[in-house]
Order: sequence, then structure tokens, then C-alpha cells
Amino acid sequence: MEAWLYSLLNALALPEFGLSTVFVVAFMSATFLPMGSEPAVFGLIKLNASLFWPAILVATVGNTLGGAVTWWMGYGAHKAYDRITHKEHPVKARALVWLRDFGPKACLMSWLPVIGDPLCGVAGWLKLPFWPCVLYMAIGKFLRYLLMTTALLWLFPGMVDLPR
Repeated sequence: MEAWLYSLLNALALPEFGLSTVFVVAFMSATFLPMGSEPAVFGLIKLNASLFWPAILVATVGNTLGGAVTWWMGYGAHKAYDRITHKEHPVKARALVWLRDFGPKACLMSWLPVIGDPLCGVAGWLKLPFWPCVLYMAIGKFLRYLLMTTALLWLFPGMVDLPR
């Protein structure tokens, strides 16, 4: 197992594969795997400042696609529940009622640590409309990458020299 993980990490080494690594890490971190993609984005920008916008956009696409997969996982879990129990799951919990009433716009919060990824799955469970959810996920995730990366660059200005 360790050899497989080591070879995977070597294959995804940032200096050699850059944007593809950011995409894979962003995608994987948007599922229920406990990892963050911001260090990969910031690391790539630190290594190559001219990739600021491509890194933000690739991370946004990867993270949004991962959120969409999580939405489908929630949707599939609900379908499986309905098939096994032969009845619709009632939405009674206050948080679920709030999320259902708020609708796809709740997916703007998919960028939040800890609750963001499960939020995408719950949106699928509640059968909120897929494409509006994906749109709001993309907006939230783009703003997160933009603001966090810019904040890191502002806090540590000597670490990266952006092209002018």
C-alpha cells in the first residue's frame, strides 16, 4: 500500500505536472476525503507565479466537479434508501428543512471547511436541481480560491513575485 501511495505522490509532483496535480487534488478534496487543495494551489503559484489565473481556474473546475460527484453520491444514496425502504425519507431535521427551503443557493457555502463537502451530498439527497447547484458551487469555490490565494500572497508578499 505504501509503495502505491508513494508512486502516486511522485507521479503528481507539483514541479513536473503542475496544473494536472492541482486539478486532481482539488477534485479529490471536494469529495468526502479529508484533504485541502489550497496548499497545492498556493505551492504551484509559488513555483510559477505566471500560473496564478490558470491555477485558480483549474482548481475551481476540479473542486466543482468533485462537488458534483458528491451531489450524485447523495442523490444515489437517497434513491437506494427509497428502494430499500419502499418509502420516501421524510425531511424533518431543521437543518435539512432550511437547506431544502433555501434551495440551490445553499451550495454557495460549499467552499466552507468541514461542512462544504457534505453540503453538496445533502443537496443531492434532497434532490435539489443539479445544474443550479453546480453553478452555485462553482461561484463559491472560485471566490474561495481567489480570496484565499490572494490573502496568502498579501500576507506573504516575499514568497511570490507575480508578473506585472
